[in-house]
Amino acid sequence: MMNHNHNDSIQRLKTVEGHIRGIQRMLENDQYCIDIIRQIQAVQAALNKVSANILDGHLNTCLMNAVQGEDPEERSRVLKEITDVFETANRT
Repeated sequence: MMNHNHNDSIQRLKTVEGHIRGIQRMLENDQYCIDIIRQIQAVQAALNKVSANILDGHLNTCLMNAVQGEDPEERSRVLKEITDVFETANRT
């Protein structure tokens, strides 16, 4: 992996970590189900943003390097990784 600046993603994950603990407390305190679901949805949205940020970095560095490079096997490998990620995401 290239040396990406992941500071934004790390900060978002720390926020998600806090939200997860909050959801656990909500469950322990038998809070209203819809409120819990809303918090879970907020966590999912935050994780999707982290994923999008990392993908953007990957596309603009690793993928670009492979596409512009001389190694056709590396190009194929990196493109297949992208396809595999989207296929996995669509299975869930």
